[in-house]
Amino acid sequence: MRTMKYSVVIPVYNSEQIVAETVSRTCAFFESQNLDFEIILVNDGSADQSWRVISKLAHTDSRIKAINLLRNYGQHAANLCGFRHASGDWLVTMDDDLQNPPEEIAHLIAKATEGYDLVLGKFRSKMHASHRRMGSRIVNWLNGRIFKKPKGLVLSNFRILHKDVVKRVCEYQSPFPYIPGLALMFSVSPANVEVEHLPRRVGKSSYNMLRIARLVATILFNYSSFPLRLVMGIGLVVSLASFVMGIGYLVKGMLHGSQVPGWTTLVVLLAFFNGMLMLMVGILGEYMVRLLTQASGSTPYQVKELVDGDR
Repeated sequence: MRTMKYSVVIPVYNSEQIVAETVSRTCAFFESQNLDFEIILVNDGSADQSWRVISKLAHTDSRIKAINLLRNYGQHAANLCGFRHASGDWLVTMDDDLQNPPEEIAHLIAKATEGYDLVLGKFRSKMHASHRRMGSRIVNWLNGRIFKKPKGLVLSNFRILHKDVVKRVCEYQSPFPYIPGLALMFSVSPANVEVEHLPRRVGKSSYNMLRIARLVATILFNYSSFPLRLVMGIGLVVSLASFVMGIGYLVKGMLHGSQVPGWTTLVVLLAFFNGMLMLMVGILGEYMVRLLTQASGSTPYQVKELVDGDR
């Protein structure tokens, strides 16, 4: 592993106060281990001066690449962009806020030497907000159902991937990338290793409930037919219940005659069945929109600027 080259991909978002220290400590770790490395910093539409900071770092150090995306595309698109600009034999992904101490990369590398092509950091103690932990549990359940995540395997953004896994991820064509799921799909031997996770020193996480909901929607509608099958199942149950109810009213009418009263029942049934129809049409429409987007060849990100110290 010491003869290998390591690429470190760091999505950057509104972290002008801390990203330079993150890069400095990452460089110091690899230098202390006498390892060949490069750092790819991807500015994901930051509203502060993050691009100015990382572009300056790239200008002064040939081992650093700085990529400025046209706007904010999300962490997964930023990671994919970094993957496609990486040249290492192994690729490490980490956050820009030092919650993943760069020194902990040593644990990822050590575990990878045991023959694993994907090693994910398992935090000894998570320093995330309660709503994010709840969102993580939902996403973890989806990963188990959709991507066949091995039971007991914990996913995180602090990980190391072999270049073969990175190549397969980069070749996957989708305008809605989800890196943890793709890494699971294309790895042969994933594993965990325990690492430290520190409290956030600067700012606050951009992962609110809305972003978590969007992530869940991305997983469900782009990598699974679960919503479609769920609605189909509900539709079958409702159709069966309607059929039984219709037979019941028909028998009752034949035996006891028809009654004029019953408007309340009629209105409730119409509202319920029309609501079910609208739900089904909405889910089908969501699938259609995403299929059309994918068929149009839309890319998940656009690069505005690139600063590469080697050029």
